[in-house]
Amino acid sequence: MCGIVGLFIKNPVLESQLGELIAPMLSEMTERGPDSAGIAVYRDPNDKGCKITVLAENLDFDWSALEESLKASFALKKIMVTQNHAVLTLDSAISEVQDWLNENWKELSVTSAGTNIEIFKGKGNPADFIEQFDIKSMSGTHALGHTRMATESAITTEHSHPFSTGQDLCLVHNGSLSNHNRLRETLRRSGVQFKTDNDSEVAAGYLSWRLSEGDDLDQALNHAIDDLDGFYTFAIGTRDGFAVMRDPIGCKPAIMAETDDWAAMSSEYRAIATLPGAENARIWEPEPTQIYSWKRSLE
Repeated sequence: MCGIVGLFIKNPVLESQLGELIAPMLSEMTERGPDSAGIAVYRDPNDKGCKITVLAENLDFDWSALEESLKASFALKKIMVTQNHAVLTLDSAISEVQDWLNENWKELSVTSAGTNIEIFKGKGNPADFIEQFDIKSMSGTHALGHTRMATESAITTEHSHPFSTGQDLCLVHNGSLSNHNRLRETLRRSGVQFKTDNDSEVAAGYLSWRLSEGDDLDQALNHAIDDLDGFYTFAIGTRDGFAVMRDPIGCKPAIMAETDDWAAMSSEYRAIATLPGAENARIWEPEPTQIYSWKRSLE
């Protein structure tokens, strides 16, 4: 049992309040996932380069040494350190920076890479996570959050959601996949890399692989219905929006709501009830296998 929240801002005036709006939603999911929490936020695009979020195992990691090393190798625009995470903004190609990190800084793991996405994760109570990472101060266009009750793998920061296995793509998941071990090996043979044994990372890797094969997100999710066995509610973030889909049985809880200002989803209505105007929102339970998505123009 885990908790999922997602918020897509339709009214640009509210983008500065994204964190203030999604933090209470995430807090409401504490009872569904007290082991750890995480958030993917889409903001401050670096369209001429990349943004990469890295995670250090220890809080006393020497970020200044990393910064000096980056400056010597790349056109580093900014490094933003929060707790044991840092967002690196560079005028460089994503693959080049990731290869360099893998070779020179093996003690760091990449939580996200792209132009817009930033992913932060932490063990322990979601309320502590919200405070430590100052979630309420975040602005942005949309965000996905997750609280975890560990049933499939260890309670570690890396096992926490969201998982990102493609540029600006992330996934949060409530449920359990039954064929993830076999599918993980198939995807590895196709070049997809995994860092954990978490079944949700396999789902994220599968979608990244389908997108690399030429699918758009809707096509990738439709293929997932045939290829992923188990019970699940997926919320997927992309550079320009987010999507929600439940498995063919639809046994995992999910609720959605929309107003002129925002679109939201959660595992329970009480998270959506924290949003302004929720009392007048259109509210519904997503149908199994139907894809619900919102996008914005990037022009």
